Amino acid sequence: MNKKLTAIIISLVSIASIGLLIIQFYWINNALEVRKATFNRDVNQAISKAIFNIDKLRYQDYYLRTKKFYQKNQNVIALFDSINQSFYSHLTPMASADDITNFLEKRNQLNLAYQKLITSFQGVNNASFFASHKKTIDSLIRTSLLKKNIKTPFEYGVFNPFENSMIYQKTGKYPDELLNDSFVYNLAPIGNNSQFPLKFLLYFPKEKTFIVSRLYKLLFASVILFFIIIGAFSFSIYIINKQKKLSVMKNDLINNMTHEFKTPISTISLACEVLSDKDIKKSEETYNHYIHIINEENQRLRTMSEHILRSATIDSGKLKLHNEPLNIHEIILNAIKSNELKVTSKGGKITYSFNAKKIIVNGDRVHLTNIFINLLDNAIKYNLTEPIINIETKNIGNGILIDVKDNGIGISKANQKKIFDKLYRVSTGNIHTFKGFGLGLNYVKSIVEEHNGRITVESDLGKGSIFHVYLPIEKNK
Repeated sequence: MNKKLTAIIISLVSIASIGLLIIQFYWINNALEVRKATFNRDVNQAISKAIFNIDKLRYQDYYLRTKKFYQKNQNVIALFDSINQSFYSHLTPMASADDITNFLEKRNQLNLAYQKLITSFQGVNNASFFASHKKTIDSLIRTSLLKKNIKTPFEYGVFNPFENSMIYQKTGKYPDELLNDSFVYNLAPIGNNSQFPLKFLLYFPKEKTFIVSRLYKLLFASVILFFIIIGAFSFSIYIINKQKKLSVMKNDLINNMTHEFKTPISTISLACEVLSDKDIKKSEETYNHYIHIINEENQRLRTMSEHILRSATIDSGKLKLHNEPLNIHEIILNAIKSNELKVTSKGGKITYSFNAKKIIVNGDRVHLTNIFINLLDNAIKYNLTEPIINIETKNIGNGILIDVKDNGIGISKANQKKIFDKLYRVSTGNIHTFKGFGLGLNYVKSIVEEHNGRITVESDLGKGSIFHVYLPIEKNK
């Protein structure tokens, strides 16, 4: 799959995913509007019944207050009536102006007192009624709402439009919300409030949360499905890219293997032809020379085969380590000895500084030796000058740190994150200056981690590299 086709597929799926998301939001928004309308309908139906019961309670209270008022103030009312009668009986053509003035003054004083009584009596229209019946009113509203399965906190208040004031609130926490965002219901006119009936205001502080909670299953399912689609799409793209990279690396591996195996096979074939050609005179020295070439190339083929087989063993999970207490300095010296001829043939040298005091590790002798053989082999191979390699050891915490430093070509920052990946090789185009399959460092990392250690690298292009290998030491060793 080429890059253009991949980009087109990603774009189409992205557009489709965004479209699905927009449609989901559209339907969810519609569902919320429907739920809100349903909520408003249910509240109105529930509160209509509650308002009816509150008005019944108000009428009962008004009747009792009226009865008590007239019983308590019967004498005052009778006195007022007698003075009025006296006033009208004395209001004759023979009455003097002073008499009329005195009667009017007394009548007005009594009338004011009577009006005060009437005003105080209208307690049904002020906070006294709602304060004294707070629990009952709260219970009526709550019971009515529960019948409609509305289980959310509420606040209510009573507004007097004649006085333009809030005469009562349940808690007093939401005065502005009650005036601007509440459900409004008219209370029945009682007494002298027939023209300006009181307003009953009902507000739900968590209305939006309650409405959304009724849709949580739909919302949850939509979010989960959307993330599943996005996750599956992302994973598919990741797998496609990974397979593409793997395909490229496998092609590189095949090309490298073809190139690497072709040379020793051709050399062995040529040597065999020379030895089997009867027309060519052979001496013992000639035989030894060609046999030596065949042995070297055969050893080279064996080494490359072992690299591939070791990698396959690790991938299959069948790698078995034969661990034993080992002197890590001895392991490193064996690896140096194996590469000494290579480095001296290129005019270089290997030095070491063994500063670690605790040097016993629990590991597999063969695989640990291969770790440092690989690192030294890379240090020699990836070098355009005389290779100068230094190995230093020191104890850190409960382990030993081995630094393998070289003066080779170095590794770019971008490639440093990938060099331990299987089959990965730093690209050199079609130039086969540096040979290999991209298996060595992956093998090294796998073996180090099998020994509960870790490996990192520091490098700059043209300035060489330092590989840090950390291995845990045997306790009390």
